[in-house]
Amino acid sequence: MLDVESRTMRKVTRRFLPLLVICFVISFLDRVNVGFAALTMSADLKFSSTVFGLGAGLFFIGYFFFEVPSNLALERVGARRWIARIMFTWGILSAATAFISGERSFYIVRVLLGAAEAGFFPGVILFFTFWVPARYRGLVVGAFMAAMPFASVFGSPLSGWLLSQDGIFGLKGWQLMFIAEAIPSLVLSVIVFKVLRDSPEQAEWLTADERDWLVATLADERRRAVAVNEHGFLNIVKRPIILLLAAAYFGIVGINFGLSFFLPQIVREFHLSLIQVGIVAAIPFAVGGCGMMWWGRRSDRLDERRFHVLLPMALAIAGLAGSTWVTIPTLKLALLCVASFGVFSALPIFWALLPGLLGPAVAAVGFAVINSLGNLSGFAAPFVVGVIKDATGSTAGGLQVIAAYGCVAWLILLRVSRYHRHAPLPGDHAQELSEVRG
Repeated sequence: MLDVESRTMRKVTRRFLPLLVICFVISFLDRVNVGFAALTMSADLKFSSTVFGLGAGLFFIGYFFFEVPSNLALERVGARRWIARIMFTWGILSAATAFISGERSFYIVRVLLGAAEAGFFPGVILFFTFWVPARYRGLVVGAFMAAMPFASVFGSPLSGWLLSQDGIFGLKGWQLMFIAEAIPSLVLSVIVFKVLRDSPEQAEWLTADERDWLVATLADERRRAVAVNEHGFLNIVKRPIILLLAAAYFGIVGINFGLSFFLPQIVREFHLSLIQVGIVAAIPFAVGGCGMMWWGRRSDRLDERRFHVLLPMALAIAGLAGSTWVTIPTLKLALLCVASFGVFSALPIFWALLPGLLGPAVAAVGFAVINSLGNLSGFAAPFVVGVIKDATGSTAGGLQVIAAYGCVAWLILLRVSRYHRHAPLPGDHAQELSEVRG
């Protein structure tokens, strides 16, 4: 018979994790399917690579300005209502992308879509801190974040097929793709509202001893965590630890979106059909998703974060940069698989680092600030790649710029990660951490 801890965690993960993974799959698909749409939409609407890169990146401007307010609203009204609201509005706006008619409408819809989705990812990460003890969080966050690559594993072939279906209901293939891939988020918004609960105290599906164990365990973790005094939003934003982690996340996310937005165009250069592009483009993301799950589980088992974030980031940088220097399609694809494995394996470990670096007092705001500032690379990366592609005719130069900043992110992580609570704190490291935190 399972003990109370095993029974409780099995119930919690089965109750929430599959649903939230599916939600994130749809969220990420609706965010990056514009990369597939560009294969035909840009020609139909006469978009240059710069226009496409700017429009793709403007999503993250709306995301940036509404991220922190969205996470604060989640704390006030509860995850159940707020996450359901996010999913409904982003579904509406994702479908609206099918009806853009030029540059201006493209830019407006992308900004609004970012504003609508703002708060979903850090809100779910914060939700996990309300329900999942720290020793399980690496695996749970890893399983949740595996939705990013697996969204592309599932979505790439689907998007490729939908793009080839011109004429259905009088729509272009890219228009059909935006509408079809937005519908699941509207359905899921209703399911989220019915299934999520805001705290373990509301878990009617746990027995009394299970609920008591979970509430006591999470409360004990909060008491033992290093407290960080909170002196208002602006003081939190300007703390060195927040800014350093945001700068590091900027580099991780840049590699991620460099792959997500431009992989279809890279694969298209292999002289494949739209459907074949969808299938081949799924391969690096499948590798990344499997790596994310395995690496997160390994990190949890060894109770180690620092090495587990630094090694995959190094692989991501090497794979992305290396892919720009080769011309043989199979070798280029192999290096892109290395990059995908690296960046998607590093992502959940990065987020598992944060509670031990920030402390609970600034978790809600800190998560959102790091995510929103870091996600500005989702604006910078496609815009830089688009401008350089228009100037040179190739994505290689832009991807090299992204890889170069990834090196900066790696150096930041090398310094900051040694202060994580699972790393040794000899000598005056505890005092250094206090100084870095600000």
